[in-house]
This record gives sequence, structure tokens and C-alpha cells, in this order.
Amino acid sequence: MLNGPGPAGRRREWRCLIWAITSLTNWSGIGPITSENYVGLKNYQNLFTSYVYFWPALGHNLIWLAFLTCISTPFGMFLAVLLDREMRSTRIYQSILFLPVVLALVVVGFIWELQYAPNEGLINSVLNLKGPHLVDWLGNRRINLLAAVIAASWRHVGYIMVLYLAGLKSVDLTLREAAAIDGANQRQTFFWVVFPVMGPINVIIVVVTIIESLRAFDIAYIINRGKNGLELLSVLITNNSISEASLVGFGSAIAVVLLVISLVPIVLYLSRVMRNMTS
Repeated sequence: MLNGPGPAGRRREWRCLIWAITSLTNWSGIGPITSENYVGLKNYQNLFTSYVYFWPALGHNLIWLAFLTCISTPFGMFLAVLLDREMRSTRIYQSILFLPVVLALVVVGFIWELQYAPNEGLINSVLNLKGPHLVDWLGNRRINLLAAVIAASWRHVGYIMVLYLAGLKSVDLTLREAAAIDGANQRQTFFWVVFPVMGPINVIIVVVTIIESLRAFDIAYIINRGKNGLELLSVLITNNSISEASLVGFGSAIAVVLLVISLVPIVLYLSRVMRNMTS
């Protein structure tokens, strides 16, 4: 599911292999990799022991994951359930909620940067915050991570809504009718009949949420290049691999760690789902 067959899956496999190889070197990105570049596990040792940005960045990624998992994803599923009831102007609501998904995350970042602007931003204006009470949403390291996650959730909610709405449309109506005949109300029908049937969609949503959380980059980089409270693992990879330091080997080590962290919850969840399906 993660790699899949075909050229795209093979490219991802080769990319992971290249990361793993270069993470064992001090390669700068220029010239060939030779035996002189080999440093073994030194990059990982420095990453876990002396690189001061790693643990804060990991914590920020986990906060990002927790917010999307506990708030944004359930809210997207809730909107899908509402729109599945064929209320008036459903198509209009779907289009409005899906619009952020069409936009690139870079564009989403610029839009929310305007909303969060201290002096002329929409949020401070709506909250009627003026003078000394103005809130610098993106400059204050105590709240800028939450502001960035909310901006990312604007797009994520629409994406989850579309996925879940498609799954709801595919559920056999006879299942709901049978539950209604047995006396189940709408809530009981959803949690005891519809939700279990949508197991494959639920797996996709969990995987998408984890990947979106751990690869978060665009919005944080647009705001302040991932500094001052917005350090993320993906930003550290970019800063080390493409910056003037050209620490491609060290950046690859961070990429490998991010890959492993991404795979662990996905593999655990998929193994549990597969075990329940076979039992």
C-alpha cells in the first residue's frame, strides 16, 4: 500500500535506499561517494546526542500528528457524515470544503499568513485585538505551532471529508435499512454497522493522516523557515541537505529516522487490522 507496484513505487524504494546509503557518509552532495566518505553510524550518534534541534522537532511533529488525529480527521469525517444526508445545497458545501485541497500547501501557507498578520490580519480584526493586545500568531513561539497546525488542518479536513464521503456513498443501503428495521437509531447504525463496513477507508484515512503529519513542511517553512518554535523533521532535512553546510549525509540520516517513525504506527495499525479481519 505504501509503495505499491509500478514505477512510482520503485522510485520510492530507490529513494529510501539512497537515503540509507548516504546516511552512513559525510557526503556533501558534490562528487562521487567514496570510501573516504564512510562514517558509519556517526551521523545517527550526533543526531540523537548533540544535535539540539532534533528532539524539539520530533516533539513538534508528534504534536502535529496528535492534532490531526484527534481533531482535524474526526472533524472531516463528521462533515462527511453530514453531507451524506443529502441536505439542501450539498454540492455547494462540498465544493467550498474541498477548495483548500485543490490549492498547494504553499498557497495555503500564504493565505493563512495574511489571516494571522498582527496589524491587518483577519483574525485579530475579528477578535477586535488592538494596540498592546495584538497577538503575533506566527512570531510567538508559544502559539505559532498551533497556528500552523490549524492552517494545515484547513486543507486536511477537506481531504478527509472527500475520502470518507466517497466511502459512505459505497455502503450498501440495505445494511442501513436492516439496522433500522432492528430498531437502531442513526448513531447506532453508523457506529455498529456503517463504520465497521468502511474498514478499508478507515485504514487509508489513518495512513494519510500519519503521512501528512510527519511530512509537514510547506507551511512551517513559509512562516519562518521552520525556526523559532516551528522546527520540524522535514525542515531539518532540507536545512541540512540544501543549505550552505551541504550536510547531505546528515540530512539523509534525519530522513531515514523520519521514514522509520512514519512506518512504525502504520505497520502496527495495519497488522492489527489484518489480524482482526482474519480472526
